[in-house]
This record gives sequence, structure tokens and C-alpha cells, in this order.
Amino acid sequence: MLNWFKRNARDLPWRRTRDPYAIWISEIMLQQTPVKAVIPHWQRWTRRLPDVRALARARSDAVLKLWEGLGYYSRARNLQQAARIIVDQHDARLPEKFEKVIALPGIGRYTAGAICSIAFNQPAPVLEGNVIRVLTRLFGIGGNPRGKEANARLWRLAQDLVRAAARRQRPGERNCSHLNQSLMELGALICSPRRPKCPLCPVQKHCVAWRENRTDEIPNLGPRTTSTGRRFAAFVVEKEGRVLVRRRPDNVVNARLWEFPNVELDGHQLETRQLAENLFRSPHFAIIPLLQVRHTITRYRITMDVYRVEFASGSPRTIENGRWCSLSELRKLAFPSAHRKILEMLGTKL
Repeated sequence: MLNWFKRNARDLPWRRTRDPYAIWISEIMLQQTPVKAVIPHWQRWTRRLPDVRALARARSDAVLKLWEGLGYYSRARNLQQAARIIVDQHDARLPEKFEKVIALPGIGRYTAGAICSIAFNQPAPVLEGNVIRVLTRLFGIGGNPRGKEANARLWRLAQDLVRAAARRQRPGERNCSHLNQSLMELGALICSPRRPKCPLCPVQKHCVAWRENRTDEIPNLGPRTTSTGRRFAAFVVEKEGRVLVRRRPDNVVNARLWEFPNVELDGHQLETRQLAENLFRSPHFAIIPLLQVRHTITRYRITMDVYRVEFASGSPRTIENGRWCSLSELRKLAFPSAHRKILEMLGTKL
């Protein structure tokens, strides 16, 4: 695996540095986000916020704007909270001990292991989707890897492997870092969920799933979660070149991001117009269809119908957490993906 990684590792920007801060940022961004999407965000982030102190003192709005497009925005808020702890308690240096790393906001067992092994070359195990796929196939583990017994076995195997790499390490080598990265890289490039490239695998002859022709069965992740459809109506209200938006409250999904006024539709409740009247506290307006936005997040399939709202006289009173913004001001705010599509459309019309 170590030899294979040396020859086949992708040239990713965070692999060109040993800066623990830069590696930490990459690991948080890579949670549930493809590498291709992460690269430009990581590059932009590390230019604007090059170290822990810069992140700790940055405005929260600026942090969310840099994160815009990656989703799961609690990750960005946890990053800044952790940065402030690192500045206050660790002299602005990411701690090296696993127990102190995992105590930081937004860092679980996998991320702590990735940081400690990749940044500090410690024999800490990692277990994420790619590694789970590699290890379950390699060792023929047919149980659900999320189950207690199978998951515990996978963590033990990951620990055994990185410790074995550490024992073989010679001066100047970074076996712990490279072993864990090789497992993730093998899962990303070769041991894919469907149609794995088994002839190219460096450990094919050791793989139980390949030998028993069970690569389609392993890993056994159980039945897929059924997706749920949700429908929203969003409203674009303009007044003298300024558009009404509102900020999402704390402690909700996409907290403190900005959005166009919207309501969730329920087929058993009020019609779109009545919901808009309740939102704007006025019946004197026309609604004109603009576009439809489709978006998927976790298990939800979201359909958002977007309308322009034109009031008969003047405009509505500012709604709760609302603000009137010019187009240039809107572009400085952080929006969830679905609402950013509305903003992109407005950019061609305002």
C-alpha cells in the first residue's frame, strides 16, 4: 500500500503542505463533500484565512461566505469556534495529542485520527467511507459496518494496520500519514462502490471479496434511506433596486445564512397566495412565476417555486430578520445553495 501510494497518489493541494492548520481545514471540508468541490474552496479559504489566528478573529459572516457552496454550514461555525479555543488554550497551535484534538468542536474520532496521522505522523487509525469499503472487502466483513460488532472490528483493523506501518518506518519516512492516506486513496480511485477496478488493486491477491466474487455485496450497508419530498415557495420582492432577504435564526439548519422570504407548502393547508399574504401581512400584491429550483440535501428532495411579488402600492413592511439589499450587497452575503440559484438568476435581471 505504501509503495502504491507513492506512485499513484493524486496531487492535491493539501498534500503539498505539512501545516496542521491547512490539513485540519481540508479534513473538515472533505466531510461529505467531493474532492473536486473542495479544492477551490480550500485554496480560497487558506488565502483569506491563512492561520488559526486569522480564522479566530474573522467575522462570522465572512467565514460563512467562504464556506458558501460546501453545505453543512455547522462545519464552518465549529471551525471558527475551535480556532478560538486553540488561540485561547493552545497558544494558536493545533494540539498534537489525540485527546486534545478530539475535544475540539466539530472533530470526531475519524477526523482526529486523520489530523494526528496526516499532520503529525502518529499511528492513529482512520475509518471513513472509502476506508470502510476497502477494509470490508479486503477482510470479507459481511456485517453492516455501521453495526456495533462490525464497526468495532474495522476500527481494530485500521489501528493494527497503521501501527504496523509505524513499526516499519525508517528515519525521514511518514508511514502513518501515508498508510492512512493510501487506504482512503485506494477507496477513492480503485475500490469504488460500483465496478471496482480490481485488476489495478495492489492488494487484490489478499482480498476476500474479490476471491469469493462478493465485491457487489460488500460492504453491506443495509437498505437505502427513503428520500422525502418537500416543497417551498420563495418570493422575490424589489423596491427601488433593492431586494428583500432575511437571515435564518440560530439553532436551525443553515443557521445565520441569508435567504429569500419563503414558506413551506403543505398540500393539506393553505395555497401559495394565502401563505404569502400571511408572510407579508398584506393582500394587495400580484405574484408572477419566475423559475423552479430543485435541490437535494441529505434525505430530502426539495422543490422550490420562485415568484416575483409586485405590490399594488409601495412594498411590505420589513419581515422579521429582514433586510433590503442591493445586488452588490447580496453578493457579499452567504446563501444556501437553492437560494444562491435565485441570486444568480437575479444577476441577469436587475
